[in-house]
This record gives sequence, structure tokens and C-alpha cells, in this order.
Amino acid sequence: GRTALPLSPREYPLAVDGHDNLFTVFKLETLSSLSAEHSAAKSLERGEQLVHREELTGHQGGGKDWPAVLSGECFPDKTNMVIHRRTHTGEKPYGCDQCTERFKLKDSLKSHMRRTHSGEKPYRCDQCVKRFSRSYILKVHMRTHSGEKPYSCDYCLKRFRESSSLKIHMRTHSGEKPYRCDQCVKRFSQHSTLKSHMRTHSGEKPYRCNQCVKRFSTSSNLTVHMRTHSGEKPYRCNQCVKCFSQRSTLKSHMRTHSGEKP
Repeated sequence: GRTALPLSPREYPLAVDGHDNLFTVFKLETLSSLSAEHSAAKSLERGEQLVHREELTGHQGGGKDWPAVLSGECFPDKTNMVIHRRTHTGEKPYGCDQCTERFKLKDSLKSHMRRTHSGEKPYRCDQCVKRFSRSYILKVHMRTHSGEKPYSCDYCLKRFRESSSLKIHMRTHSGEKPYRCDQCVKRFSQHSTLKSHMRTHSGEKPYRCNQCVKRFSTSSNLTVHMRTHSGEKPYRCNQCVKCFSQRSTLKSHMRTHSGEKP
């Protein structure tokens, strides 16, 4: 019987519940795509740039030349998009003219200049007279008063006030020494130790005694030296009455009691 009417380009036959009923079906994907393109076009006209979630995280989908539409999430302007991309590229265009530090944000550079080079320390400890340039440094400092050590080693009983101290400590278990001297074959577990070591090559001695003309390459060596002026001997033998200005000297002395040979 019936004469089938020609289908328009966007009409498709669809079987439902076993009946050969003819439905006019529009491709939802096509409509969705058109809607997305329309939204993106409107956003671009307003100077807004929309970026697909996958592009931010997995970098899949949404071609780099045509950012896809986010479901409710977007960067409201091109500036924020540029700043975000620096988290992926590692770009730090703002350099300090007083030191080697660089920053992703201009505000971070301003904060660095104000706190580091101006000497400004707006955060004050209410337990002592110390002041700090950053709130998180004050927070860590407060643990010296409370005794709190929230970071614990999984391999031994040691605990630490700072996560960075725990990270360094873990290298005593792993043997990791990521900091290498470019003048010799020595490697170090801490950047500060490498920095001190480099002075054995350069001859630099930045720590000066204010009681005499001697200078030292490390602050710890200066501390030990100052005891020659003060007479302080903080290391006491628990086997006799002798006291020493250096831990290493006490260690050597203890062998006289134990009979141990070096």
C-alpha cells in the first residue's frame, strides 16, 4: 500500500517496540555540537576563552586551536588562561633583580621583594620576640613552643616539625644523594650541604668571628670557634667530669672509657 514519503536529510527511520513507525529524529550529537559552537562563538565575541576539562588535566579532546566547552567551568579571560598554562610549562617570566628567584605571577614577585629584600616581617610570634615574613613560617615556628612534630618517619621513630625535614631524613634510609658537585665526584643529600661544600673549591668564607680575624666556610664551624672565646663546653662525658666544646672531641674521649679503637 502506502507510498513512502522521501526522507529529508535529517530524518531517519526508527523501529520502536517492534512497529515500523516512522519518527523524525534529529541527530542529538549534531545539535549538541552546533550548540557548543554557538556558545563558544558567543564567548569568544565577549573576549572569553573556554577550555575543556580534559585539556586542563589529561590534555585530551578539545583541539588546541579550538578550545572545547566546559560544563560550568571556564577561564573568564585570556589572562587567566595564560597564567594557568604556566603550571604545565613551568614558565616563570617574572625575575627578581636582587637574587635568582623567578615567579609565575607578578604579585608573587611583589610579595617576594617586600618580604625577602625589604626585611618586612609582619607575622609575630606571641610566645617570643621573633617575627617572620610569611605566615607558614610562623606556623612552623610555633611548633618549637608546642613541641608538635606532625611528620613521622615510617622506618624509625623520628618525628619532625616540617615535611621538608622528613623528606631530607628519608634519604638517610634510601641513601639518595641528589645534589652533585660539578667540581668533583662528591654527592650530597641536602642542597645546603652541597652549598657549603662548594666553598672548599671557591675558598669563600662568609662567616666571620666578631672577636678575632678568623673566618669560616660554614656557620657551624663559626659556632664551634666562638666557644674558644666564651669557654662554653656543652658536651659532657657521662662517665667522668670532663666537658668538651665539640661533639667529635667527646666521641673520641669516650673511647678512653670503652677501650674502643678508632
